[in-house]
Amino acid sequence: MIPHSHHIIRNAPGPFDGQVVLDYDARLLRRRRLVCAGGDFLVDLAEVTNLEDGDAFELSDGRRVVIRAAPEPVLVIRGDLARLAWHIGNRHTPCRIEPDLLIIRQDHVLEAMLRQLGAEITHKDMPFHPEGGAYGHGRTFGHDHGHGHSHDHHHDHA
Repeated sequence: MIPHSHHIIRNAPGPFDGQVVLDYDARLLRRRRLVCAGGDFLVDLAEVTNLEDGDAFELSDGRRVVIRAAPEPVLVIRGDLARLAWHIGNRHTPCRIEPDLLIIRQDHVLEAMLRQLGAEITHKDMPFHPEGGAYGHGRTFGHDHGHGHSHDHHHDHA
């Protein structure tokens, strides 16, 4: 029987019995078959979960498999960060915000727009760790305003 995991250990201490290297998209999962040097295993979590570098799967056979963030193509952005961040956010694009730079996943349309706005852009391959949700955890999924929200919500996504 293939080992399975129903549990994530956040920021797990080692030692580990293997690792899986996942990009940003693959680190959002609920159910999936994954492969590591120790063999395949099934992830079957209660809900869709955002996984971070250093979290680990606790497998049914007692092993622990650590999650590592895969390097992926990103844009490192410098310039008028407040203005550039506003335009990135207006397009609901995940973004890493540092004191002197922004990082987004590579996107030629956004790159052209940002260059037109005066951004200095460098291409890199590195793990992508954007800002979490407004309450400091997880990913943002659009902009749900909760059950009590009753006003119209129109804005431009051009």
